[in-house]
Amino acid sequence: MIDVDPAATSQEKSADIRNGGDLVVETLSALGAGTVFGIPGQHALGLFDALSRSSLHFVSSRVENNAAFAADGYSRATGEVGVLFLSTGPGALTALAGLQEANATGVPMIVIASQIPLEGLGARRKGMLHQLDDQKASAANVTKSQRLIQHASGIPSAIQDAWTEAVSSPQGPVWIEIPQNVLLDPIFVPAVEDALAEPFDNPPRVELVREAVSWLSAAERPAIVAGGGVRRGNATAQLLSIAEKLNAPVVCTPGGNGAFPWRHGLSLQSWVEDRYVTEVLEDADVLVVIGSSLGEVSSNYFTMEPRGRIIQIDAEPRVLESNRPALGIRADAGQALKALDEALTEAQGERADWHGQSPQSLVEETLAKVQARLDEQDLRLERKFMADIRSAVPAGMQTFWDMTIAAYWGWSCWDARSGQFHSAQGAGGLGYGFPAAIGGSLGLQFHARPDRVLAVSGDGSAMYSIAELATARQHNAPVTWLIVDDGGYGILREYMVDAFGKATHTELAGPDFVKLAESFGVPAQRVAPEDVGDALRAGFTAEGPNVVVVNTLLKMFGPTHLGI
Repeated sequence: MIDVDPAATSQEKSADIRNGGDLVVETLSALGAGTVFGIPGQHALGLFDALSRSSLHFVSSRVENNAAFAADGYSRATGEVGVLFLSTGPGALTALAGLQEANATGVPMIVIASQIPLEGLGARRKGMLHQLDDQKASAANVTKSQRLIQHASGIPSAIQDAWTEAVSSPQGPVWIEIPQNVLLDPIFVPAVEDALAEPFDNPPRVELVREAVSWLSAAERPAIVAGGGVRRGNATAQLLSIAEKLNAPVVCTPGGNGAFPWRHGLSLQSWVEDRYVTEVLEDADVLVVIGSSLGEVSSNYFTMEPRGRIIQIDAEPRVLESNRPALGIRADAGQALKALDEALTEAQGERADWHGQSPQSLVEETLAKVQARLDEQDLRLERKFMADIRSAVPAGMQTFWDMTIAAYWGWSCWDARSGQFHSAQGAGGLGYGFPAAIGGSLGLQFHARPDRVLAVSGDGSAMYSIAELATARQHNAPVTWLIVDDGGYGILREYMVDAFGKATHTELAGPDFVKLAESFGVPAQRVAPEDVGDALRAGFTAEGPNVVVVNTLLKMFGPTHLGI
C-alpha cells in the first residue's frame, strides 16, 4: 500500500487548475507584453494570482490614476503597448483621468478591469461591493472601445482584437472588463500558445495624394505644422525629406516636439504660441498640417487665420477640418508622408520664395524676432532656468513634464535633441510627470536599457502623484524628479491676476518635499534656482530615484494672441 500525503495531493491539484486569469496573462505574454501596471482589488484577485505563474513584470502603483499615467509613460518611452490592471468600481473610475490623457495623445494601451460576478451585471441593485450600473460606459469617453467578456473561452480572442485596435492608427487605450467569477472559475481552455495582433493598414487615398502633390508643386510659400501624429507614425525621416524637397519651414506642436531637427535651417522650432510664427503660417500659400487638429495651442489660441490652402493629414477622421476647411487626408502619418515623399521631387523646392526672401532667411529672421520679444520682458530667471536644465540633461535622455510653468516653457523652447519630450498636453490633467517617468524608466530598464529619465512638476501637480515615491523606491526606478515649488498653482495664479487683478484660492500649504521624499527612503535636496543644473547632474549619476526641489516663482512669457 502506498502512502499518500493529502496536503501534497491537494497542492498538486491546485497547481494544475487554471482559470480565466491565466488566460489573460498567457494571452498578454503571447502578444509580447512584458510589464503590467496596476493595483490589486477584490474582484481582480484572479488576475493577480495568475501573474504569479507568469513571467510578466508587475509595477504596483499607489493610486489607479497614477498607474494609468505609468502605463502611458511606459508606452511612450518604449514604443510598446502599455498594460493596466484595474479593480471594479472605485479603482476603475479613479483611472479615468489618466486614460483621458492616453486617449487624447494616441497612446496604445490595454486596460483589463475586473467586474462584479456575472449574476450581478445589469442595472439590478444587488448590493454587491463596487457595483456600477454600467462600468464600461464610464470609460466610453476616454478609450477607443469597450468590451465585456462573459465567458473564459472568449478571453484570448477579445484581448487579441483589443490589442490590434490599440496599435492601429489612431492609436489609443482599449477597455476590457471581466467579471470576478470568469477570472476565478476553473477552465478547460488549453493554454494560449501564440497570438498575433498586427495594426490595420491606414494608407492615404491615391487621388488625395495626387491632389496634395499638385498643390505643393505649384506652391511658392509652403509651410508645415508637425503634430504628435508624426512621432506616433515614426515619420520623422519622411518629414525631413519632404521639408527639404519643398524648402518649407516647419514648426512642431508640443506633441510634435522632436519630430524635426531643432537646429535645422527650416526649423521654426516649437514657438507655436508666438505671433511672429503664427504670421508665417498665415502667409503660407499651402499649409501642410500633419497629426494635429490645429487646436487651441497649435493655432495660437484660435487666432491663426491662414490665407492659403490647407492640406490636413490625420488618422482620426474627427480631427480633419475640425477647425479649418482643408484637403483632409485620413491616413496614418507615416504612410501618408511616405506616399508624399515618394511623389515629390527636389525640383519643387526651387519655387520657394517668401516675397523675395528665402525660407531659411525667413526662419532665421522669425526666430530672431521671437528672441527679441523675450528680451523685452523680464524673463532672465526663466530663460536661464530652462537653459540650465537643458544643459544638464544628456542629449538622449527622455523627459516627462507635468502641467506646470516650466513645462509650458518647454512646449516652446525645449530642444529634445536625441531624447524624447513627453508631456500631458493631450488632456492637460495634473499629476502626469512623475508616474509617467516611473513607467518610462522601468520600461527602459526591463528592456536592458537602464536609462535614467527626468520628471518635472510644480508643487501643485507634485501633490497629485506624491504617493508614487513609494512606487519609485519599491522598484528602484531610475528617475530624477525636479519639483519647482512656488507655493501654489502658479499658472492659475498668473491667469487670475491678469484677468481679475488678483488671485483667489491658488495658494497652497505644502509639505517639506525634501523631508517627505527622505521619509520614503528617496534621497532629496533643495537648491537655489541658479544651482539647478549642478543638482540635476548629481542626481543623474545616482542609483534609483532622487528628488531635486527648487523654491522659485517662474513667470510665463507674455501671450501674443491677445493683441497686447
